[in-house]
Amino acid sequence: MFGWRRHGTIIGEGLKVVGKVTAEGLVKVYGQIDGELQCGSLVLARKAQLSGAVTAGKVVIDGKVEGPIHAAHVVLKPRAHVVGDIHHQSLDIRKGAYFEGRSVHVQGPNGHQPVGKKQARRPTSGSLEVVPADPAV
Repeated sequence: MFGWRRHGTIIGEGLKVVGKVTAEGLVKVYGQIDGELQCGSLVLARKAQLSGAVTAGKVVIDGKVEGPIHAAHVVLKPRAHVVGDIHHQSLDIRKGAYFEGRSVHVQGPNGHQPVGKKQARRPTSGSLEVVPADPAV
């Protein structure tokens, strides 16, 4: 009617959402979420923060996430700071990103069929080292 299209849900800078957030399409976060997020795709901006579990088809992080991520495709941009396990089909960690947790490669769209488990840690040299996870875990 007015010549514009909806491009997803935006959680603006200065806005804090507490509780479970569910959206069908794209969610762009510039503010803060304290709780679980389920959506089609997530873009977390540079100064944004999310504390809780994330479930999405595609996730692009340039801000801070504390909690597990379950997504088919995950990109950690240079200023990303992620503390939590990432269950994924593909994982792209850009130079400068910080990731503390396990990287679990899964098959299928639901991400519930583990293929192999790896534990990632950031050594002081600045490069990402991937080591086998402890089988007892």
